Amino acid sequence: MEGCVEGVAGMGGIVERLTGWLSGAARCTRAAGSTGLWQDNPGHRRSSGRRPRKRTPLRLSEPSAAVTFLFTDIEGSTRLWEQHTDRMRQALALHDELARSAVRRFGGHLVKSTGDGIHAAFGDALDALSAALQLQQALADPAATGGLALVVRCGLHAGGVEARDNDYFGPEVNRAARIMSVAHGGQVLLSQAVADAVAARLPPGLALRDLGAARLRDLSRPERLWQLLAPPLRVDFPALRSLGATPNNLPQQLNRFIGREAVLPELRGWLGRHRLVTLLGTGGIGKSRLAVQLGAELLDEQPDGVWFVELAPVTDAQRVPQALASVLGLKETPGQPLDDALDAFVRERRALIILDNCEHLLAASAALAKRLLRASPGLQLMATSREPLRVAGEAVYPVPVLSAPDPAARSSPEQLMQHAAVQLFADRASAVQPQFRLGAANAAAVAQICHRLDGIPLAIELAAARARSLPLDVMARRLVDSFRLVTTTDETVAPRQRTLHRLIDWSHDLLASDEQRLFHRLSVFAGGWTLESAEAVCADDPLDAEGVVDLLAQLVDKSLVVLDVEQGTGQARYRLLETVRQYAAEKLAAEPDAEPGGGDSPTRQRHLRYFLDLAEQARAQGNGPDPAAWLLRLDAERDNLLAAHAAGLALAGGAPLALQLSFALRNYWLNRGLLSMGLDLLQRALDHGELQARDAQRARGLFEAGHLSNFLGRHALARSALQESLSIIQAVGDLARVAVVLQPLGVAHAGLGDLDQALACLEAAVSAARQIDRPDQLSASLVALGHLHQRRQALDAAEPLYREALAIARAGDDAVAVSTTLVNLGMVALVRGQHPQSQALLAEALGIARRSGAMMLVLGVLDLGFGLAVALEQWSWAERLRAAAQACCRRSGFQRDAVDDAFLQPWLVRLQQAGPIAPAGRADDDEPVEAVLEALAEVLPGLQD
Repeated sequence: MEGCVEGVAGMGGIVERLTGWLSGAARCTRAAGSTGLWQDNPGHRRSSGRRPRKRTPLRLSEPSAAVTFLFTDIEGSTRLWEQHTDRMRQALALHDELARSAVRRFGGHLVKSTGDGIHAAFGDALDALSAALQLQQALADPAATGGLALVVRCGLHAGGVEARDNDYFGPEVNRAARIMSVAHGGQVLLSQAVADAVAARLPPGLALRDLGAARLRDLSRPERLWQLLAPPLRVDFPALRSLGATPNNLPQQLNRFIGREAVLPELRGWLGRHRLVTLLGTGGIGKSRLAVQLGAELLDEQPDGVWFVELAPVTDAQRVPQALASVLGLKETPGQPLDDALDAFVRERRALIILDNCEHLLAASAALAKRLLRASPGLQLMATSREPLRVAGEAVYPVPVLSAPDPAARSSPEQLMQHAAVQLFADRASAVQPQFRLGAANAAAVAQICHRLDGIPLAIELAAARARSLPLDVMARRLVDSFRLVTTTDETVAPRQRTLHRLIDWSHDLLASDEQRLFHRLSVFAGGWTLESAEAVCADDPLDAEGVVDLLAQLVDKSLVVLDVEQGTGQARYRLLETVRQYAAEKLAAEPDAEPGGGDSPTRQRHLRYFLDLAEQARAQGNGPDPAAWLLRLDAERDNLLAAHAAGLALAGGAPLALQLSFALRNYWLNRGLLSMGLDLLQRALDHGELQARDAQRARGLFEAGHLSNFLGRHALARSALQESLSIIQAVGDLARVAVVLQPLGVAHAGLGDLDQALACLEAAVSAARQIDRPDQLSASLVALGHLHQRRQALDAAEPLYREALAIARAGDDAVAVSTTLVNLGMVALVRGQHPQSQALLAEALGIARRSGAMMLVLGVLDLGFGLAVALEQWSWAERLRAAAQACCRRSGFQRDAVDDAFLQPWLVRLQQAGPIAPAGRADDDEPVEAVLEALAEVLPGLQD
């Protein structure tokens, strides 16, 4: 081996020769008689007239097919920092400059510093090798680092990656770092890809030694590694720090570890503080893979090994200690119990033991963990389970699902790849279908698949395996109805993991009967639930309400139910992952008291009635002094409200309740700008066969439909529905509701341009409301009539109507009506040129709109604020408020009536005449309306200055 470097007169000049060496100038072959060694062909000689090779610095925006990565690290840096803190600070600064200089000289890109090392990228593998060699040459003299010798290890690997945000991402980057991590100080290691790229171009005096295949800490394929031989680099080193160097039985993984890279450092910290850490989560969430990967990361810290004990196949609790003994190679001997043999083995050892899949042997696993921790102070334990072991000192780490995109966001392929679930799907799909690429054509389907599968790694892997035989759009559609689609026929996979259904079976079969009953019933909830709602909906004989809290806690412990605690408020909310909810719903539908196609009628009836009561409370109190609280509560329960409505239409006799729920939610749809959703639900109920009788209930449904249609600008549809409603009311003699219908009917006539008919309806509505003593209805009718007069530019007629309406609203403590009327009065004042009065009215309305968050109020405030800003020639603010109002209309579907349009028109013309205006701050669809309102509140007092 020494003959490979013999005759090279020191390092002086080697770097210079590397710099001038042309690609292909040297031919290197496997030397005869030197197996495993790349060296120069002795018959080749350099040409004296050769020019230096031109280098182009690497740019991150360029294609990444030929990027070579260099990772370095100072060996023993922690010890040096402890023993020579001040000298180490100076030495590290000098080291960093030497490293940067080497990277710059050979056209590399310094990606970042990595603690006591660097991560650099090069467009050519020989340049990367040259930079590593220059750094090692410089560090050979301790004087270069202030007299404190620094010994650096280097690793190089090449491959295709993704570049973004001034960084590189992908498995090849990770592999380069792993290669560096198995090197020793002073050693330069190359992957096979780098060796192949430089072998034919090595300058005289340099050679590569074949170190064979090594298992790296990423647990995927082994990597054949090569060592750079060049003076004055050390030639012989101990065995590489690979997986094989530390005793272990960690299983070789067949694919890449994706999506939990950021979790590994956090878990290392947990194991540094706790001797027993349990990874908790539902089936398929990736607990075992995470535990194995973490075990590989910790090999250097466990001189006596990392041992993985698979408990899933063990069915007898008495055999749990035997499973560990088998892994450790211990055998029972006569006269010595196995427990004593285990104690003796671990007593003086520093090792990590991983107990995998403990949930079905919980007591036995806990007993073994407790015994081992007592027997050995140097032992660390990690467990994976669906519920805690409940051993003293145990730290429970809930394993999160992978981040998954929102399909409604319509993200680009690049944006989707920011999500770990999409990265995993793309990687596994390309493994079974090499032509697979995430692009514009399949982005929506992939987003839907990953979202539908809740970011559960096993589910995503099973689905990706179908990419070879099933179009992605078809897969996405079918996953909406069934998750039995996610399955594999791979016989090497444990039976419980061949389908997601079987995996959840594994957890379900471990539940007690009451736990199963509650688990099934919880599937009627959509989007989560509170403890109060679970007790109301799921309890009956024999499941009493008082017992629900304990059973729910047990389901959380068993990782079937997820508990979310809102930061700041501490409010608790429970949920089922969608795949788990589908499973529970199937079980619920199979119970003896279930109806065909309708599931468990008693539970669904209770769910419907509970959320109908909630909606009725919100409607009754939502116009009070604090409407925002009720809006937020309905926001949290929106999915449940939609599910309750759908159940009402499906259950026998439930359609009237579904229609009643639509009534109760009308103001919610208005305030949240969800008009189309509300109208659609209402129309579905009106079309139901049980609701075709011409009675008061249908009349009210038609009234609500007409009311929402007006806000959407569908005045013809509104007029038709309201006229039919009025006809039914007159036929049944419900004259008290005539005033209620006449007001929106007048608005519909006005929207269609029939102002005379509108005036007749609205005046009749005001008169009828006074007769039946309905202050709320009178206030609404006065505002509508005032609007009509304002449209006719009869401000003197409009203003007293608005003021009477405002007085009624204040007396009734109706915040929404107060704000609406303040905006109308503010518009009248602004048209009259009364700017201070308009500003004062706007300030009060703005405060109410901010507190309530009601979209209808927000739009009125933005419109009035826009007009005031134009009148005061505050052009930048006018542009920002105009943009925010436009975005508000687009998002909500609100259509302004003719009065508001007429109010805005002259101000829009004046803004246009002012020329191009830069908005005050942001002015785009992405700016939250709350931010605009907050900024307006801050600037409004001084807007006239």
